[in-house]
Amino acid sequence: MPVNDRETVERAQGGDRSAFEELVRLHQRGVYTLALRHTGSAEDALDISQEAFLRAFKSLPAFHGTCSFSTWMYRLTLNLCIDHARKAKRAIPFSALGGGDNDGYHGVPEEIPDLRYLPETAAELSELRGALAESMGGLSEEHRAVFILRAVHELSYTEIAEILEIGEGTVKSRLSRARDSLRRELIKRGNFWPRGSS
Repeated sequence: MPVNDRETVERAQGGDRSAFEELVRLHQRGVYTLALRHTGSAEDALDISQEAFLRAFKSLPAFHGTCSFSTWMYRLTLNLCIDHARKAKRAIPFSALGGGDNDGYHGVPEEIPDLRYLPETAAELSELRGALAESMGGLSEEHRAVFILRAVHELSYTEIAEILEIGEGTVKSRLSRARDSLRRELIKRGNFWPRGSS
């Protein structure tokens, strides 16, 4: 855990409310972005983010620093997202992937065509993003979580394994399956063509 985080966590565990507020300030963007990408709803993401920090505050005495605070927060957030998805049983809408420069989306995953710098129209790019978002709605919760953490948050396999409490091999396997599933769906929709096709 970064030194600053460790010191801030220790102060918060000692009852310093301003220290916990500092932790919220440092990590709220990442937590909110993760919730938004998983639910596709700004309102749901805000609710989940608030609940995640509330649970973190209540559970802070039990946090022993065996992982980073951000990893712990991502784990809490993902668990809440999964609970929410099981109740909602709905696909991620178009807004889940967004397209703005400042929305935290860092690009498309490997083997999914990145058309940002090609001379296609904005409408075509928007259509691809929409198709990818809808296709993500068909992924299992396990595969979607790995995909979002890797493609959107750009976390390493080690970090993802820590957050999800699984082996790195399992992370790679789930990510590969998620990409294959998305690629097949995009091909079926006509948004992506396999290499070598005319």
